Amino acid sequence: MLYIGTSGFSYADWRGVFYPQTMKQGDFLAYYAQRFDCVELNFTYYRQPAAHAMAAMAAKVPDAFKFTVKAHRTMTHEIPGGSDLAAEFERFRQGMLPVVEAGKLGCVLFQFPWSFRPSKGNYDYVLSLPDRLDYAQVVVEFRNNGWARDEVYEALRQQAIGFCCADEPELRGLFPRVAVATSRVSYLRFHGRNAAKWFNHKEAWERYDYLYNREELAQWVPKIHEMADASDDMYVFFNNCHRGQAAVNAAQMQELLSRPV
Repeated sequence: MLYIGTSGFSYADWRGVFYPQTMKQGDFLAYYAQRFDCVELNFTYYRQPAAHAMAAMAAKVPDAFKFTVKAHRTMTHEIPGGSDLAAEFERFRQGMLPVVEAGKLGCVLFQFPWSFRPSKGNYDYVLSLPDRLDYAQVVVEFRNNGWARDEVYEALRQQAIGFCCADEPELRGLFPRVAVATSRVSYLRFHGRNAAKWFNHKEAWERYDYLYNREELAQWVPKIHEMADASDDMYVFFNNCHRGQAAVNAAQMQELLSRPV
């Protein structure tokens, strides 16, 4: 199954671009779910998911809708040791249970920072993720290009861990644009190509302030088909969320992939 959506949905500056100008924020998700069949939740990186909130979200979308969820920062950026790490994984599991029980959890995305470089300890941790999170498919995204090696992809395949491909600026040290499938779930994130603001910005949103043109999107179409054919589920998300650009590009990608808008 091929899913196309955006990284997040609850943005006030999408009013007048994607959402009706007068729409209440509490109605955003139901409206969004009429147009896209999945969404990537990023707020779970900043705070652990609460079961009641996740249950309310799951109730607002159709049965076939899928949530992919970013792992909490204590699982990717601020990794504690021993029992503390196990406790963080358990908190995350408890919060996600309503979505799991509703059959609406697509996968959990572990986005590691650029400082997360290849090492034995980091390798071991990545390969241990399916055991730590046995209720969902695991997908990993690396920012450091040191992980861009065939042996890494093969190790992920052996552990049935999904690999997140990324479209981002071609800058030294960033992960290259590759199209790789390593598990039954394939994953692609469009971060934008705003090279000037990627490292030189005052606000985080400036990095992702970019609107793809149709030619740039079309270059990915055959690669997306190949990745989708190599997996059971393929997720395509747009993270260039400033001013609704992600929603615009996601709708264009639906058209290019001959999906209903």
